[in-house]
Amino acid sequence: MKTPRVFFYVQHLLGIGHIARASRIASALVSDGFDVTVVTGGLPVPGFPAGGIKTVALPPVVASNAGFSGLADGNGVAADAAFLSRRRDLLLAAFFDAVPDVVIIEAFPFGRRQMRFELLPLLDALETAHPRPKLFSSVRDILQQNRKPGRDEETVGLVRDHFDGVLVHGDPDFVRLEDTFPLTCEIASKIRYTGMVAAARSADPKETFDIIASAGGGAVGLDLLGAANKAAALLPANLRWLLIGGPNLPEVDFASLADAAPQNVTLVRFRKDFPSLLRGARVSISQAGYNTIGDLLQTDCRAILVPFVAGGETEQTVRAQRLQALGLADVLPQAGLTPEIVAGAIRTALATRRAAPVSLDLSGAHKTAAIIRSMIG
Repeated sequence: MKTPRVFFYVQHLLGIGHIARASRIASALVSDGFDVTVVTGGLPVPGFPAGGIKTVALPPVVASNAGFSGLADGNGVAADAAFLSRRRDLLLAAFFDAVPDVVIIEAFPFGRRQMRFELLPLLDALETAHPRPKLFSSVRDILQQNRKPGRDEETVGLVRDHFDGVLVHGDPDFVRLEDTFPLTCEIASKIRYTGMVAAARSADPKETFDIIASAGGGAVGLDLLGAANKAAALLPANLRWLLIGGPNLPEVDFASLADAAPQNVTLVRFRKDFPSLLRGARVSISQAGYNTIGDLLQTDCRAILVPFVAGGETEQTVRAQRLQALGLADVLPQAGLTPEIVAGAIRTALATRRAAPVSLDLSGAHKTAAIIRSMIG
C-alpha cells in the first residue's frame, strides 16, 4: 500500500505555540505511517519540528510589531516585494517536489492573513494538481475576535471553495468554534474536533521548583518575567523559583533579568523538560497560550495566568477566563502588573487547593492523524 504523503505548512510570527502544536501533530502523523514534510516559515525553534521529520525551512519572517500588522525578515528588516516573491516561489517549488496526497495549512484562512501572498498561490497550485490533494485547515480551539468587517465572510468563502476539512484542535466541551467564530454554521459540515494537542504525559521531574514563571517564546513576556523576578524577593527565601525566558527574549532583557535575580531564582532560556517540571511545581505563572495550558492541564500545579492582550489580542483572555470559571486558574491583567500583585497572587495560590481535575480530551495529535486517514480512505 502506498504511504500517504503530507505537506504541512506552519508559520509562527511571534511566539512558538504554532510551531510546537504543528510539530506534535507531524510526529503523530509519522507514527501513524504518513510520510510528512513540514514547511516552516519562522525563526528556528530548538526541538521543533522533532528530529526525523523532513523539513523545508523558508527564509524566515516575523511579526514586525505586537499587532501583527507587518512582516520583517529574520534580521528585523521590513520584508520587501522581492523577498516575499522569493519565499512564494520556494514554497511552490517545495509543494511540487513533495507531490503530496494531503496538504495541511496551519491557522489559515482563520488567521495568518499576512501570508496570503504565498498561500493563495499555493491554493491555486493545489487545485490544478492531478490528482488533487486533500486540503485541511489546522486551527486552535479559540480564534482571535474583533476581526475587521468582511473577514469572517472571506474565511467562509475560502473554506467552501478550497478546503476538505477544518481540524479544530480543541475539546467542544471546553470551547466550541462558534464561540469565537460567528459564521461556524456556514461551514459546519467541514469541521472536525480533534481534542487539544498536548504533549504526551511527562515523567516525574528530575529537578523540582516551587514556582515556575514562563513566557512562552519570550518575545512579549518581559513584563511578566520582570514582575515575577522581583516578586521572589517579597516572598520567603526558601521558595525555589525557575524563570524561563524563552528563545525569543532579547539578549539585553535576559541579561537584565539575570542581574536582578535573587539567589533563590534560577533563570534559563528554555527547558525541554518544561511539562515535567510543571508536574513538580506548586505554582505556575505564565501567559495563557494554548500549549502551556495543555501542559498545565496534566498537572496538579496551581496556575496564575496573565493573558497576552497587546494589539487587541483576545484568544488568551477567553482561554484564561474559561479556566478560571472551572476553578483551574487565577487570572491577572497584563496592564499594571507589579511585583506586589504577583506576590499576592502567589501567596493565595500557595494556600489554595486546586479544583478537581476536569476531564478534557488532550489526545488531539493522534486523533488528527486518525481523522485525516479516515478522510483519505
